[in-house]
Amino acid sequence: MTTELTAQVCVVGGGPAGLTLAVELAKRSVSVVVLEQSGHFDRSFRGESVSPDSVWLLDRLGVLGRLDGAYQQMHRMEIVDSGSAVLRADFTRFPYPHPYPVEMPQPALLSALAGLGEEHAEHFTLLRKATAVGLVREGRGPVTGVRARTPDGEVTVHAALTVAADGRFSKVREMSGLPYTRVPLERDVVWLKLPFPGEWDDRTYRIRIEGDQHGLFIPTRPDSVRVGFNIPKGGLKELRAKGLPALYERLDRLAPELSGAVRSEIRSWSDTSMLDIFTTLVPRWSCPGLVLTGDAAHTLTPILGQGVNHAIIDAVTLAPLVQEAFAAGGSVAELERACGEFQQAREVSVSKSRGLQLRQERLFALHGAGGTLRRTLYRVVDRSQRLKQRVLAGAYFQLQETGPHAVPTHRPTSRV
Repeated sequence: MTTELTAQVCVVGGGPAGLTLAVELAKRSVSVVVLEQSGHFDRSFRGESVSPDSVWLLDRLGVLGRLDGAYQQMHRMEIVDSGSAVLRADFTRFPYPHPYPVEMPQPALLSALAGLGEEHAEHFTLLRKATAVGLVREGRGPVTGVRARTPDGEVTVHAALTVAADGRFSKVREMSGLPYTRVPLERDVVWLKLPFPGEWDDRTYRIRIEGDQHGLFIPTRPDSVRVGFNIPKGGLKELRAKGLPALYERLDRLAPELSGAVRSEIRSWSDTSMLDIFTTLVPRWSCPGLVLTGDAAHTLTPILGQGVNHAIIDAVTLAPLVQEAFAAGGSVAELERACGEFQQAREVSVSKSRGLQLRQERLFALHGAGGTLRRTLYRVVDRSQRLKQRVLAGAYFQLQETGPHAVPTHRPTSRV
């Protein structure tokens, strides 16, 4: 038996992009159904770093007040290369309404967004354990909805606009036929979580570099540190063949403070996860009746925590454009025009962040004479607060530099 639902918009994916968009549409009296394949928000490893611009937006959207302090401001960033600190950034010195990135568990963020959506229940429906299996369309005509599999049978959501917010491996993007290019980078990242070392402060992002190896060390509430270290692209099999001592030695070299913890906590490879690092270039983010957002439209790398940032900005940019299209009649042409404006508004910012990330990726990979050049560049930036602000503005402060009307959102509430 197939259940039939009708909404103006069907969003596939209940992550930061999908739920933020759904909430913003529901607030604007646009009916939306969200299809989320997980039964709960406490899913597998997800990024928890939220950039200052997104903190600013979440405050304006009324989300921060619902989190009951379930996040932690990060006040500093430190890069140590070959044992010496080469770059330190103090976010308290940045002149923005919200200067701090935060570490925010995704279950808390998504639960807060879902709660906001439920306040507009007449326009907002969240279906859990619903996996998209096909698009509704007649031949080469516009997409008019989604078919999903649930434990209670198939559900068909008929919608004037379908939104793919289903992440870096987007199934909806595949089903849409929109062309894209996946560009692998030269590394993958092994992630693990360890008890936080007593000698570190928990308000500092740490990047450690030794030769062509580097690690990210991210404080995680309430008392852990997330660790990510690079391996050559496709190199996990070779690393695992060497056994856990090879992993321990990596951490010994990058962060001897964690030597004891990694040996006591990481007892098998199942205690780690691997992130395949690539970017995705999508020339066109939409086709009639469908649009891509977040990682489905522009997969980025983990550097400087840009995935959640751009997902949220996508959502608050797209929502008013969709509302205006429905107010003008909601035709396929009106919605297609709105989706085109959305891409035009967002792709320059995404491209800027991607370029910054790729430059950092290349710097991290340098060793020998290249490593000497990298350390020199970081020290030059370290000596100038203006240079630090200019470099980090491309990742953290694009919106706050532009001003309060950078994106159409609600008025500010409290400050972090």
